[in-house]
Amino acid sequence: MSTEVAVESTSKAEPRSSGELTHRQILTILGGLLLGMFLAALDQTVVSTAIRTIADDLGGLSQQAWATTAFLITSTIATPLYGKLSDIYGRKPLFLLAISIFIIGSITCTFAQSMYQLAAFRALQGIGAGGLFSLALTILGDIVPPRERARYQGLFLAVFGTSSVLGPVIGGLLSGQATIWGIDGWRWIFLVNVPIGLLALIVVAKVLNVPHTPRSHRIDWPGAIMLAVGLVPLLLIAEQGREWGWDSGRAWLCYGIGAVGLILFVVLENYYKDDALLPLRLFKSSVFSLVTIVGVIVGMGMFGGIALLPQFLQIVHGATPIESGYLMLPLVAGIMVSSITSGQLTSRTGKYKIFPIIGVALMVAAMVIMYFRVNVDIPLWELDLYMAMFGLGLGGCMQTLVLAVQNASPARDMGVVTASSTFFRQLGGTLGTAIFLSIVFSTVPDKIASAFTAAQSDPNFMAAISDPAVRANPVNAPFFAAQAGGANASGVLNDSAFLQTIDPRLAHPFLVGFSDSIVLTFIIVAAILAVAFILVLFVKELPLRTMSGAQAAAQEAAEAAAGPAGVTMTAEAVTAGFAAIAPTTVGAAAA
Repeated sequence: MSTEVAVESTSKAEPRSSGELTHRQILTILGGLLLGMFLAALDQTVVSTAIRTIADDLGGLSQQAWATTAFLITSTIATPLYGKLSDIYGRKPLFLLAISIFIIGSITCTFAQSMYQLAAFRALQGIGAGGLFSLALTILGDIVPPRERARYQGLFLAVFGTSSVLGPVIGGLLSGQATIWGIDGWRWIFLVNVPIGLLALIVVAKVLNVPHTPRSHRIDWPGAIMLAVGLVPLLLIAEQGREWGWDSGRAWLCYGIGAVGLILFVVLENYYKDDALLPLRLFKSSVFSLVTIVGVIVGMGMFGGIALLPQFLQIVHGATPIESGYLMLPLVAGIMVSSITSGQLTSRTGKYKIFPIIGVALMVAAMVIMYFRVNVDIPLWELDLYMAMFGLGLGGCMQTLVLAVQNASPARDMGVVTASSTFFRQLGGTLGTAIFLSIVFSTVPDKIASAFTAAQSDPNFMAAISDPAVRANPVNAPFFAAQAGGANASGVLNDSAFLQTIDPRLAHPFLVGFSDSIVLTFIIVAAILAVAFILVLFVKELPLRTMSGAQAAAQEAAEAAAGPAGVTMTAEAVTAGFAAIAPTTVGAAAA
């Protein structure tokens, strides 16, 4: 009897003897994983609301971008390293390490006395955050078969969506307080991570006992260093390029260093082969290669859309950061509904390719519709519909793309494959956010100038300009200063807050200009996502495995130990191999 048949017959007779976990055990482990992911997801959004207050307090308004850039760079680079190390040493120690580093980074952030210190401490936070996202999804792959995995992945997206709403609210509330118990209000944004992180540490340490198959290894430290050399300058220019100038001397220096670093990284990965940080053999799989490219593009569209919509809500509709968090609920609801639905259907039918096809199509359609329909006067209820449509598309893509690469790759590569998927999506998100926001702010001066020209034929606008009471009101002074400079938009690009206080008739041309620039970016996002739609059609749908990652890894190890080709193992031998690595305790739920 072949190994495969032996495994199948044994699993049917004794469904729990081979290390498969019960639904209750899985949910217990997921509690710890979700707490860890919630930490990283919340931190990405909670700081964005408060960064202006933090920068004012630390006297570094012009340096505020570094606090975000530092976190982004370290978390992106650390992601594939966690995946590779967890394949070698096991998931639990690496996940505990990631949580611990994140907690330490959060504590140090509260002691920052300058923006540069805060950026350094945020970089430490990012090193921890890089492992929280990827390892949580990797561990899920270890304990749940692909056929069942999609319905659990919906919980991760629910956490992601919840944090995107709670983050701006918590950040706004805490940063709005001068002090809390004698500590600056904004410093509590980082302190709230500590109890959540400690709880996650306790839960993970108690319940997470994922089987691990030991393997010989070399650690690709040279590859990790060259990846950093290649990505740090490119991520730096992606974040700072708009201020520096895309063709400035500093920009070209970043391009050059990044290109050399990435070339050396590829050379080293080829040298290290299976021990590489990102084994190049993975790209021989058409599924991995295509899904990776699709993931980058979807990441660009996802983060680009999520960055653009709050800009529209806050600048054009005058929503506060807290209000814009609530107004994004339709998008979050769309993500959650779609991810849960697609997960349940995947579990029942074993089919998954249809969901990213429909998902990307919905995202493209939402962007195209918003290009034609969104303007300064659009009612919020209509915008809610389009945001929900975009969210439904995202929910059908995010978890399914991860599932596809996990299912198509060897179980021994679960960590590096999942981390790579997360890494490329984050990379796409960084590029998308930088590119699309750059397009907005580079086109808005011309759009505002055109709006001012069109406003000359608007009786309401002309009446406001000629009204002596309007001209004498001090709150309208920024408008007339801009008008004196020929409707120069440089001032409003640095501080758009006055648009919510001046006479609405005077603000209208500025709002139209911003709206037109953002809408222009929607159609560019749609065009990029259309490429992903074409590529996802060519992704080969492989049958979903019915074994968990840990079980599949054990089978691979057993087959490797069987010796030369043609030597088979008995059902008893394979069952014994599974039982030997099965988790002995899974907390209280194991009873």
